[in-house]
Amino acid sequence: MRKAMITSAILAAGLMLAGCGNTPSKTEAFENDIEALREAVGNVGMSVAVVKDNKIIYTHSFGVADMETGALETDETLYRIASISKSFTSTSMMQMIEKGKVSLDTDASELAGFPIRNPKYPDTVITLEMMLSHTSSINDSQGYFTFDQINPSKNPDYAKCYNDYEPGKGYEYCNLNFNLIGSFLERLSGERFDQYVVNHVLKPLGLYGGYCVDSLDVSRFSQLYAWNGKDWERQDEAYERRSERIANYIPCEQTAVFSPTGGMKMSAPDLAKYMMMHMNYGISPDGVRIIPENLSKDMQIPRSDDENYGLALWVEPTYIEGLPLVGHTGGAYGMRSAMFFRPAEKYGFVIISSGAKIEGDTRYDNILRGSINLMYEHFIK
Repeated sequence: MRKAMITSAILAAGLMLAGCGNTPSKTEAFENDIEALREAVGNVGMSVAVVKDNKIIYTHSFGVADMETGALETDETLYRIASISKSFTSTSMMQMIEKGKVSLDTDASELAGFPIRNPKYPDTVITLEMMLSHTSSINDSQGYFTFDQINPSKNPDYAKCYNDYEPGKGYEYCNLNFNLIGSFLERLSGERFDQYVVNHVLKPLGLYGGYCVDSLDVSRFSQLYAWNGKDWERQDEAYERRSERIANYIPCEQTAVFSPTGGMKMSAPDLAKYMMMHMNYGISPDGVRIIPENLSKDMQIPRSDDENYGLALWVEPTYIEGLPLVGHTGGAYGMRSAMFFRPAEKYGFVIISSGAKIEGDTRYDNILRGSINLMYEHFIK
């Protein structure tokens, strides 16, 4: 029913344009259709970017960045992009692999400083590759904002952090995997997690963003909103300042404060530039190589048959019918994000939404799938 309503709204916008006797430009047609989609799902604000032939050919922002002030979303707006952040963490670990400091087969226990073993399968090594691909058998049932819950010396119930299947032989999406990987990066690089990503991924690509709110221009943030069925709930905790906690920061122990699993803040155009690096297997269109081609390709190879998840990039087979896309989605604090591309054809899409009214998981499909399909139909097909 909801899908039909959204389709009808988009068709109505197109018919209205046709009735005026004018042929809209490609951009005008897209923007009319996307506004119809936004109205149908009750979107607060969003930014999009389209890449074609290895170039960003379109960026635009819609709606408001702050419902109280009425400030508009712009292409400079920064959003917390949620789980797309995992790919930045994984990319950073590929750099450690390139330098020979670690391998995908490395025992995670060696990197954690305490045993990471599923007590039901104590002889099976949990590797870095398993953690990057969510096949480690670790779960989020005990939380993922500290590492105490999985440390046997600090939590007598640590076994609850592990599933019943053998590591490497099952899949469960797990944020704790990536917060731990962020701590591994600190141990291997000697740099604070957020600073490493800025210095070795963002700056070389000419991107503005980061995991640390205190280091960013907060005036550029889009407020995030969750709809409770009656009212909008402003999600200020999405951009909580961490200066006091960082002042007494303990590397490798408190890495989760930056949320390597979901804490990146970035604009849609800059996320598209980052996406192009992965589209070109580790090198930007300007020739800046971030990771080796073989490791970039490795990130895009699924490790789980049903989920198609690689190393923080996965293959999405349904967003555009008949055209599997590589990338990642994100969702937290009412926002939803997607970064998907076709590496062979050199096109891709970014969509970041700050909130939508439609309840349930279907709203996520609607705003992401709907926007990506419209970008494909108007700019690529």
